[in-house]
Amino acid sequence: MGSKGQVLAALDTVSVNEAVDWAHKLDGAVAGLKLGLEFYLANGQLGYRRIAATGLPIFLDLKLHDIPNTVAGAVKAIAPLQPAILTVHAGGGLAMMQAARESAAENADKLNVKRPSIVAVTVLTSLDDNDLKAVGQAAPVSDQVKRLAALARSAGLDGVVCSPHEIEALRADMGEDFLLVVPGVRPGGAASGDQKRVRAPGDAAKAGADYLVIGRPITQAADPRDAASRIVLEIGSVLGQSGH
Repeated sequence: MGSKGQVLAALDTVSVNEAVDWAHKLDGAVAGLKLGLEFYLANGQLGYRRIAATGLPIFLDLKLHDIPNTVAGAVKAIAPLQPAILTVHAGGGLAMMQAARESAAENADKLNVKRPSIVAVTVLTSLDDNDLKAVGQAAPVSDQVKRLAALARSAGLDGVVCSPHEIEALRADMGEDFLLVVPGVRPGGAASGDQKRVRAPGDAAKAGADYLVIGRPITQAADPRDAASRIVLEIGSVLGQSGH
């Protein structure tokens, strides 16, 4: 996992067999797979290992959010699975994010495995300014995302999850080495679903996203591998034109 604009296919299902089928179809077409809370709660570590056995890197999107000690324990429990990327909620605060980072490093060393990249979720792509106001956050989404990203960097995290709309601002503020994992990416003609802050894959990659998390436009296509390949080609075309 390395260059800008890499596609992570979101396997949003509770069916291990369906997820394994998608994984085999997408092997070689995408940079990795995303498994989320729904899949993990339904299938646990055994289900996770079935997907990981396909050999593709896994973005384990559990959005951990609790007191620091509990999150550190959760990261320790996950460490043997060796996900490439693991999420926590930036809203959990500085101490919680530091605990996640320290636990990831400590347990990777104990197991002699590669430490997962720990990235913090800033503001969910299903939320807009009005949603933040409803929960008592007066700042616009863009300001809240910047604030939480800076906090994540202070905690020593590897990057953040943000919507496509915040890519340029975060890339300018955080530099090139800070990972930006971006959901809310929709190819032309695809429905936005429950996500309010969306953007086309090529545009998001050109803006500086490291990883583009794309689910239904790939997995619900008649030919998931072809759909993924078309998206990757689109990204490559845009990045080529922009000189990246």
